[in-house]
Amino acid sequence: MTAAAEPRRFRPSLWATLITVPAVLVMLGLGTWQMQRLAWKEDLVHRVEQRLHAAPIPLPAAIADPEALEFRPVTVTGHFLNDKELLLVARPRQGQAGYELLTPLQRPAEDGGGVVLVNRGFLPMDKRAPASRPESRVEGPVTITGLVRLPQPAGWLQPGNRPGAESWMRLDPPAMAASAGLERVAPLAVEMTPDPARGNAPLNGIQPLVELPNNHRQYAFTWYSLAATLIVVYVLSQRRRTGPAS
Repeated sequence: MTAAAEPRRFRPSLWATLITVPAVLVMLGLGTWQMQRLAWKEDLVHRVEQRLHAAPIPLPAAIADPEALEFRPVTVTGHFLNDKELLLVARPRQGQAGYELLTPLQRPAEDGGGVVLVNRGFLPMDKRAPASRPESRVEGPVTITGLVRLPQPAGWLQPGNRPGAESWMRLDPPAMAASAGLERVAPLAVEMTPDPARGNAPLNGIQPLVELPNNHRQYAFTWYSLAATLIVVYVLSQRRRTGPAS
């Protein structure tokens, strides 16, 4: 019998087995973990959708659990502290760079007092100075309807906030309050609901944009595929010629 015709049998080496089996188990475990994360994320998306479409509720006077209010429509009454406004660097709108204007809202004593940051919407770069937009200085009591948003975690490539700078890179109510000399500031912000009649006009609130990336299914498929590929490579590489029969 020639070597080409010699039968092959699966005879794995010890080292190949010691390397392959743990690696496959880890990959399968990571794939299963991603499937569990997928179920969690789908439930989160469902709950967020329910909150987004719920009727507005009055913002509680005492906010013990901010996460329970995230993405909830709320109403809040008070008067703007126009001299304490803050600028948050915004995504370009229709190719135009600019900021989002956050104006602290002083709540009345009957609503528990304290201050809430209200995101009133987009400002183009040329409207940065308060003198260029006198219409933004609203006096007297106002009632705002909007969406509750919590502080944003810093991204890996995102520049960090610099307290004392003229603008902020991400929402951070405690740091913003300290920078503006404000006390009793809620650990959240309210993004004002846009008025459809005003369209894309400046300071017309924030269109709800909730980004919840859900790539767990793809990640699970990747890990399971890698595990299957490694098994195939392991089996094929460990098939050896049996040699001529004695």
